[in-house]
Amino acid sequence: MRISAKGRYAMAAVISMAQQYNTGENITVISISEKLGISKIYLEQVFALLKKAEIVSSEKGAQGGYQLTRSPAKITALDVLEAVETSLFEQVQETVLEKAPDIDEAMRLSVFEQLDNNIRQILSSITIEDLVKEAEKHKSNNVIMYYI
Repeated sequence: MRISAKGRYAMAAVISMAQQYNTGENITVISISEKLGISKIYLEQVFALLKKAEIVSSEKGAQGGYQLTRSPAKITALDVLEAVETSLFEQVQETVLEKAPDIDEAMRLSVFEQLDNNIRQILSSITIEDLVKEAEKHKSNNVIMYYI
């Protein structure tokens, strides 16, 4: 399965926001761009999709920025990916329907629908809070300790 850069960046941005969720502060696209090393212009496109899907809300002005619309425990990986990966769960196109409808139906029901259902189930079971906790586990592995 291949997730586009837009999907991966959306996930990273939402996880980054979730790490600061309890502060209640608005988070700017520029701060996320700098923190994650992602183009600000590209992130603005991602945030437009996240806002449309009501995963984030925005506030304009000097103290403006974005906030998650609900707690990280209530946002799933599926929510984020569905917001930005418009073709992720599109219906599979007919393959050999005209000449071999039995084969086409067998593939659709036994392979493609099963795949979609399992992917949806897995992604809906992973919350952004889970991903924040996982990121925290790995954060300590990258810290350099200096002893004097």
